Amino acid sequence: MKQTENIYLIGLMGAGKTTIGRQLAAALQIPFYDSDKAIEENTGVDIPTIFEYEGEEGFRNREQTMISRLTEIDGIVLATGGGAILREQNRDLLTANGFVVYLECSVDNILNRTRRDTQRPLLQTDNPKERIETLFEQRNSIYLECADFKINTGINQTKAVVQTILEAYQQANDE
Repeated sequence: MKQTENIYLIGLMGAGKTTIGRQLAAALQIPFYDSDKAIEENTGVDIPTIFEYEGEEGFRNREQTMISRLTEIDGIVLATGGGAILREQNRDLLTANGFVVYLECSVDNILNRTRRDTQRPLLQTDNPKERIETLFEQRNSIYLECADFKINTGINQTKAVVQTILEAYQQANDE
């Protein structure tokens, strides 16, 4: 196991990456970054606007640039966008530079958590549940391949998830 100061959170939208990431960073007293928020701050527009004008490919290009920048920083917790793992370069950067945690969550829980969220371009469809199921099918094996640790965020309280991740992270760095 690699020795690292960074924790990178991967998983589908709505799995809890930002919420859990903030709490992990607070517990470790290190900075927290959200790659989507960093993209918005860098461009001055929100993710839906990027999707509207540049499409998913344009957004993924911006995401790849941001992941590259953020993985150069030592001692952070990073919540990635749900599709960040789609690009091999991102996967390589994450797995080489940090402890990668897959926040797994059921389709129904994700649907429940995101049902009123208009800021997720991939869910602006007539059948969000079907879209989430498709994304899960496309991405689950990639998440598993990248992850140093996996935890289900749909069955545990956030505080318990954070504590379990901290224990796994500590154990990985002790090995």
